[in-house]
Amino acid sequence: MKKLSFFAAVMCVAMAFTGCKSSESAYKKAYDKAKANEATEVRTEPEQTYVPEVTQVVETPVTQTQVVDNMDNTPVRQEAVSVVDGAGLKNFSVVVGSFSVRANAEGVQQRLKSAGYQAQLAYNQERNMYRVVASTFDSKNDAVNSRNQLRATYPDAWLLFAK
Repeated sequence: MKKLSFFAAVMCVAMAFTGCKSSESAYKKAYDKAKANEATEVRTEPEQTYVPEVTQVVETPVTQTQVVDNMDNTPVRQEAVSVVDGAGLKNFSVVVGSFSVRANAEGVQQRLKSAGYQAQLAYNQERNMYRVVASTFDSKNDAVNSRNQLRATYPDAWLLFAK
């Protein structure tokens, strides 16, 4: 019985491989028919026209920090600050550090005082930042000279014009 079922399975496999064989002529006929249909089709491509896209320019006001008296190309930030610890600010001040934590600002202030500066703390409520002011001057030139000297120790020192 096993021999008979084995023989039947081999015959089924042989018929499956030989019965489904496609001929090369069938492929050639299908290819020729497709080429004939392709040749008879009329192709019309739509004309492409270029339409430039026009966008409207919208002017918006600048909301960045203002620069005051920039004749000598030295940037000066203008901020509304209040003196927290010190004698008071003049027109131009040299800021050597900005901190959101008051204790950090006081640490830098003490270091400056021990180095001989009359350091002050100013608070910018809008930005919630404590500014450590190393020195303050009436003239911009004096403030620029002081800032340049302080940049040896504090490379990010900048000028502040208090509103």
